[in-house]
Amino acid sequence: MTEWYKVGQLVNTHGVRGEVRILSTTDFVEKRFAKGSTLAIRQENGTYLNLTVKTHRSHKQFELLTFEGYENINDVEPFKGQTLYVSADQQEELEIGEYYYHEIIGCTVISEEGLKIGRVIEILSPGANDVWVVKREGQKDLLVPYIESVVREVDINNKTITIHLLEGLDV
Repeated sequence: MTEWYKVGQLVNTHGVRGEVRILSTTDFVEKRFAKGSTLAIRQENGTYLNLTVKTHRSHKQFELLTFEGYENINDVEPFKGQTLYVSADQQEELEIGEYYYHEIIGCTVISEEGLKIGRVIEILSPGANDVWVVKREGQKDLLVPYIESVVREVDINNKTITIHLLEGLDV
């Protein structure tokens, strides 16, 4: 059975020529949404409908796509609110220290002292480095920058991340 990974949310149409507005949740925007790449939408019957990207451009905080064979707004209107996926076989091996979002989200975060801090629930990409949002029990979410001085070890197999809590990080 094929594994599928979320790469974006189709939030709306854009114009009348079949362009759609995507809120990206992928770590490789240019690759995932490149012309000719295949994305999928899960249909009500549980099967996946493959869509081939015809065009891609960025606009404000969205990615704007058109798909081959979907030429006007009426063709893409039913896709509003759908999640876009890529299959596991479309993923490439990453360099050491690089991770796919789906590998990080859900990991348990612990301090160097061995204290459980919480679980990664989201990844933000505000600029120079990613920021991992860690959900904590009874406290505000902790924002952990993915930098060497903070993230000490990532163990994907055991779904754990060890961090060094810099002074001022936990406010």
